[in-house]
Amino acid sequence: MTVTLRVLGTSVTLLESLRVRAQEDLGIKLVYQVHDVQTAQRIAVMQPDSYDLYDQWFHNVDFVWPARAIQPIDTRRVALWHEINDLPKRGRLSASDRLGSGSVPSERLFVQHDGSLGSSVSERISMLPLTHNADSFAYRPERLPPGFSSADESWGWLVDPAWCGRVALQSDAAIGALDAALAVQGAGLAQFSDIGNLSIEEIDVLADILVRKQGQGMFGAFWSDDEEAAELMLHPTIDIQSLWSPTLVRLHRAGVKYRVAVPREGYRGWFGGLSLSRHAKGAVLDAAYAYLNWWLSGWPGAVMARQG
Repeated sequence: MTVTLRVLGTSVTLLESLRVRAQEDLGIKLVYQVHDVQTAQRIAVMQPDSYDLYDQWFHNVDFVWPARAIQPIDTRRVALWHEINDLPKRGRLSASDRLGSGSVPSERLFVQHDGSLGSSVSERISMLPLTHNADSFAYRPERLPPGFSSADESWGWLVDPAWCGRVALQSDAAIGALDAALAVQGAGLAQFSDIGNLSIEEIDVLADILVRKQGQGMFGAFWSDDEEAAELMLHPTIDIQSLWSPTLVRLHRAGVKYRVAVPREGYRGWFGGLSLSRHAKGAVLDAAYAYLNWWLSGWPGAVMARQG
């Protein structure tokens, strides 16, 4: 009997080419449940019986682990675990590297003796680290306001009055709010002690600034997935927005002239992976581990590298 494996996630990594190839290689039936960011996150927390694997990002672990929606992954069943580098395992590639701000994977990767998550190494993990990248924003260079230069790009542009009404942001609170925080800090409107982990007071400051900006008509639209983001960039009223790599492919194919910013403040990094539903067991659990190992086999990584 053919095993059916249900994978919950977003369009970022649940690509049809991967689904077809995995079915062929593993001899299973693979069902991709593709949703926008918020919907996938909500289902992951509230309906763990509706999926077998959860494919999203490490900051989502902060929701699904306390809800007991996922079960630990046994790294002894992951053949190439030793080939995953230290970026997700220790937060840096070398001891001299600075640890990044925010939802560092290593701090929520390993299952501790008391069932919590932490950086102390163990054989059980919350999510298998797979894909990572660094994002910024894109804009239409021919519509650059007077006084702006592509040689001095800043996240602050996303809240600059010169772009008023022509800005689009990602709608997910965990991602779009971080982009907004980078913009607010880049514009000198506020300073945050740890921009990836705002205090309650800092969240209030950020919210007040954004509400005021929105009252001035700053933001023209919000998007939830790369398809919506591409449609907005093709629209004549949106000239600048936070953006993900898959959207750039769509814009390139459409012949749109755009520029991906290199912000002087740096990029917003992200790390994604796969987690096991707490309900996965028996033949389904075996198939899930086969899928985890398949993701580390080379071909899926090459596909994702081309997408960005």
